[in-house]
Amino acid sequence: MNYTGQCMCGAVRYEVSGDPHWVAVCHCRDCQRSAGAPLVTWAIFREADVKVTTGAPKAINSSGAAFRSFCPECGTGLFYRNARNLPGLIDIQVSTFDDPGALPPTVQVQTAERQSWVPHLGTLAAYERYPSGPQDHR
Repeated sequence: MNYTGQCMCGAVRYEVSGDPHWVAVCHCRDCQRSAGAPLVTWAIFREADVKVTTGAPKAINSSGAAFRSFCPECGTGLFYRNARNLPGLIDIQVSTFDDPGALPPTVQVQTAERQSWVPHLGTLAAYERYPSGPQDHR
């Protein structure tokens, strides 16, 4: 398969060939802090199969051997590399793919750090679009 994706502003675009090793929902605290969200979905590919076609992401060392790459213009998180734990592999945030629905998660990882309310999300009221007023949030 071939996949393409980008950051929110389009300053960084990438393409991927091949199939992911897996697609995982990560609940770790580092992902939560990095994304400002309770979880992040990642697709892991061979690093040799990923090519940045536009722009240049910025990378920071987020912990030990872990490096997170993001768009220097809009801040969108894009890639995760850890040469010690995932040699030759790269994680890509699934929501940055042009068709994120083509990469459904197959596993959850780091559930020891999952927010206690995440398993209950399916029990909450759901709206197809943002409700019109505060009275609709009850």
